[in-house]
Amino acid sequence: MGEGEYSFSLTTFSKSGKLIQIEHALAAVEGGKPALGIKCKNGVVLATEKKVQNVLVDETTIRKIENLADNAGVVYAGMPSDYRVLLKKARKAAQQYISKYRDAIPTKIVVQEAAQVMQQFTQQGGVRPFGVSLMIAGIDDNGPHLFQVDPSGAYFGWKASAIGKDSTNRKSFLEKRYGEEALLEDGIATAILTLKENFEGGMTAENIEIGVIEDCPEYPDRHRKFRVLTKEETMDYLSQVE
Repeated sequence: MGEGEYSFSLTTFSKSGKLIQIEHALAAVEGGKPALGIKCKNGVVLATEKKVQNVLVDETTIRKIENLADNAGVVYAGMPSDYRVLLKKARKAAQQYISKYRDAIPTKIVVQEAAQVMQQFTQQGGVRPFGVSLMIAGIDDNGPHLFQVDPSGAYFGWKASAIGKDSTNRKSFLEKRYGEEALLEDGIATAILTLKENFEGGMTAENIEIGVIEDCPEYPDRHRKFRVLTKEETMDYLSQVE
């Protein structure tokens, strides 16, 4: 039997040791809008392209970056419908942790919860792998964190990474520009410059989205709280980069 003979079986390994459906899911991710994350000395930034397919679509109803908990946020590349399911499950896990321990969920725990769901969908009949990769940002008592979770359920901590279309080139761009001591302001600028790589058309506050979480005890209303930047804030950062 050739590789193609196994492609419709989720739970059967091919002779080369691959689950072909996971490779198909990764192809769906690579076809998705670009997204990236950068871990900084005092926080984490997530950024993504958010172009609508039709001018009649109300772009204010589309959110690609969301809170998982007060202290954690997520961005995706791939299939929006699959992302919504994972978002709901991860949020539920975060709230259950808070209810049980009366404390903010550690970033790695919420990552593990999402990864476990994704892994379970690689070994059950009658389902398919999720066609998304996630980038999860958060801050807890161990500092800032950035994790990437792929359709197989595998997850890794990253200093900076990119998912979606043209992710390989964007990772190379991040490798050249990443600095261990960079602060969040620098990270936002780097995120915008990375998104600009092969960006079609003009970049505006309407067609990109940026989320941040910052370790800033001097500002209690922002301290370790993930938030999506307003259009006004995004425009300010765009003007600074230009």
